[in-house]
Parts: sequence; structure tokens; C-alpha cells
Amino acid sequence: MKKMKSLKTIAITTIQDEAAAIANLVNFVDSDFLSCVDLILHTRGRVIVTGIGKSAIIGQKIVATFNSTGTPATFLHAADAIHGDIGTIQKDDVVLCLSKSGETPEIKILVPLLKEYGSSLVAIVGNRSSYLAKQANLIVDTTVAREACPNNLAPTSSTTAQMVMGDALAVCLLEARGFTPGDFARLHPGGAIGKQLYLKVSDIYLNNQVPGVNHDDDVKKIIYEISSKRLGATAVLQAGKLLGIITDGDLRRMLEKNTDISILKATDIMSANPQTIAPDTLLVNALSIMRQNNITQLLVVEKNTYKGVIHLHDILREGIL
Repeated sequence: MKKMKSLKTIAITTIQDEAAAIANLVNFVDSDFLSCVDLILHTRGRVIVTGIGKSAIIGQKIVATFNSTGTPATFLHAADAIHGDIGTIQKDDVVLCLSKSGETPEIKILVPLLKEYGSSLVAIVGNRSSYLAKQANLIVDTTVAREACPNNLAPTSSTTAQMVMGDALAVCLLEARGFTPGDFARLHPGGAIGKQLYLKVSDIYLNNQVPGVNHDDDVKKIIYEISSKRLGATAVLQAGKLLGIITDGDLRRMLEKNTDISILKATDIMSANPQTIAPDTLLVNALSIMRQNNITQLLVVEKNTYKGVIHLHDILREGIL
């Protein structure tokens, strides 16, 4: 038990150390940081992100975030760059070079080549006195007091700081470009995130049957309609006009209260003024309405005309929830 408590303490301390390192980054959102945003925003070339070791891995994440938020970017491993791949870099490109020390041998070889190409160089670096920092056009400071590693060796706080500053750049660029949820959806057509941004009620409800009974239909007809259409509910109509809804729950409550059900009609059982939704509504908003009203079905209505039903299970199948 004592060992487990010790491990818990270590985990908490690691999180606290990294949180403190991240909180200190607000002091590094300076003129160089803002100039970096402006440089990327107005570049006629591409954004090339490079690094080596753990910084290279963080660089790939930054590239992924840039690309998904409207800033096209490419990752170039520093070791590959000095073995021929530097040919991908062009004069108008902006190069973001990640390094904690700024003194890595590969980086020292790469930097003069970048300057020879005439590319703008931004150092995302944890040492403002380093070779990389001194050679860069702009510095995005990611200095941390120490690593969360108890030996102050393994890149932990420093790589987290790099990632957070990369996120800060990406979000600033996102805002500056006026990047919208619609733009995000176009770049994320797959998965739950994309579906939340583009999938509409009309994409789903048309696959369902359309349960409906007349206002004066008896209980037998109601039960048959709900059972056969398999949506747990039916609309109640009069001359084509929507009056209400009858759900499985309404039927159960009706049976509990009445001994003679033969005289009951749809209007005796239904819930009037049911929750409805338009076909062009986003599916995620349909889910929100269901949650707020503690219901599992919504009647789809377009221009005051009943069209069908969308069920919570439809949303679950799409992975929205």
C-alpha cells in the first residue's frame, strides 16, 4: 500500500510540475510570438516544421493541428533534411524549428542551410542563448525551469511546453483566418467530430418508417402501429394535421390507469404539443433536445407537415453520442 501511495504522489507531482511549466508560458506570448503568427498568416510559401528526437514527434503533432485548423503545414525531420530532403524547402517558406537546447548537432548543420535558402526561421526553443535562437528570425520561447522527470533528464515538461505553444499558434491562426465550424467539418468528414458538424436529421430519419394514427383510432390500432414501425412511438393526426404523440411509455401508463381500454381513442392517450424538429437541423442538436426533455424520439416536421420520426438509437448508431 505504501508503494502505491508513493506512485500516486509521483504521478500527481508530475502533473503539477508540468502544469506550472505551462502556466509560465503566458510570459512568453511576446512580440516575437505575435510576429510569428503574422508571418505564417501572410506567407506566400508553406509552413515547414522540423526537429529531431522528441521534438520531432511534437513537431508532427503541431503539423497535424495546423493542417486541421486551416494552416497547411508539412513536417520535415531534421536528420532527413541534412541528408537530401532539405530540397523540399523553398525561399518563401516559413520554417519552425523545435529544439529544447537549440544546440543539437543536426540543428547546427541545418540552420546555415536554411539561411542560405532564404527561408524565414522561427525557433521554438527552450534556450534563448542557444545557437538556434541566435540564428533565428523569431523566437517562440518554450523555456521550462526543469523537467518533470526526477532526474531532470527525460523530455517531459519541455515537450509539453512545445506542444502547448504550437496549439497557441494554431488557435491564433484559426481565429485570424476566421476559420468556422463549417471549415472544420470539411477537413474532418470522418469520425464523431465530423458527423457532429455536418450530419443532419434529414440524413437519418428518411431511413425510418413513418408511424401515424388517426385521432379516433382505438388502442389495438395504436399498439399495432407502434409495434410494426419499431420506433417506440407514433404520431397522432387529424386530417393530416399533427395533434400529438403516443409512446410506449404512454401506453404503459394508460394500462395502469384504465381497466376498460376498449373505449379509449388516440386523443385520450396522446401527449399534446410534442417536441418536433426540422429536417435540416444538425443531428447533434436533435440529441441535445432529447437530453433536455428526457425523451428518445422526436417528430420530424417540415412546414407544419409531419414527415417522420428520429430515434435516439439512430444517433447512437452514427456515433454522435
